Amino acid sequence: METIWHLPRIEIRDLKTVTETRPSALLTGAHAWEVAGKSLNLPLVIQAEPHKADLEFFKSLAADLPPQVEVIYAVGGGLASDAAKYIGWANKLPVVTVPTALSVDGFFTAIAAVRENGTVHYVTTGSADTVIIDWEIIRNAPAYLRGTGICELLSIVTGLLDWRYAAERNRTTVDTRFQAWAAQLAAGIAQQAFKIAQGVGQGRIESLRNLLDLMCTEVALTNQLGHNRPQEGSEQYFAYAIEGKTASGYGVPYADLVGPGILVAAALHGQDIAPIRDTIESAGIRLDQLKPEDVRATLKNMPDYVRQHNLPYSIFNDINLTDEKIAEVMNKAGLDVHG
Repeated sequence: METIWHLPRIEIRDLKTVTETRPSALLTGAHAWEVAGKSLNLPLVIQAEPHKADLEFFKSLAADLPPQVEVIYAVGGGLASDAAKYIGWANKLPVVTVPTALSVDGFFTAIAAVRENGTVHYVTTGSADTVIIDWEIIRNAPAYLRGTGICELLSIVTGLLDWRYAAERNRTTVDTRFQAWAAQLAAGIAQQAFKIAQGVGQGRIESLRNLLDLMCTEVALTNQLGHNRPQEGSEQYFAYAIEGKTASGYGVPYADLVGPGILVAAALHGQDIAPIRDTIESAGIRLDQLKPEDVRATLKNMPDYVRQHNLPYSIFNDINLTDEKIAEVMNKAGLDVHG
């Protein structure tokens, strides 16, 4: 059976107006709950602060859920959202997500990103039942988190390049075959991201609403296709591979990994880096959070990494990343080469 997933119900409202009567489990982080907890009154049965997205960890959280819980709440970012979707799916319970920043599109997807055997896998959980957006909370989030989900849209630039690259070499599957209409729609979404980035970085609600709309449109498109190839390629693979070098047990903001990954992938594909870099930085995304030695080591291993984990075909499958080539790519991407 083929399933085309839907977006969650999205409610744009003041958190203080939310009335929850069902016994609740809460997935959150200390800072996120400090921000949103004073506005959200939940009849809590249990609260957890997930610190990693390992599949076994998610399984343990799901297994330990008290039987009286009737709804799962996620308050915070992508990690809390993925944990809540997984626990809700495992226990057949509804999920309500409250983003404290528009940092990822995972709030709206029907999958949870889990880590297993050194890379990212997706578990189809179904989408959250409800996502609650409080613009006052979103716009007051730190600039390096507030609208960094724009990386999900900018990764379309390199995702499309890898998708076409794979198609030209007959390395797509029947289900992930290149479709020009989908590529054209995705490119249009990316084009709009360039236009709204500055407003997103400045915390303008109009621009953040545009970001919400574009992320939902991107998710609806990939839901319809049944795969993420228009939006996920070598830039994401780089982020998967370097994450373990930087996480320190408590995760790294998604955009701090994927932003540099987009620049690396664009450089490998011979693209003009300047407008992409300017857009990423104007949206508030940090490009200086990775150590040069980690970037070099990760790039050196990328051809082996994508083959080892059988990731969808990309430019990493073919390129010879010598030390000289890595220095050239990092320099073109504008990433620190020497530290």
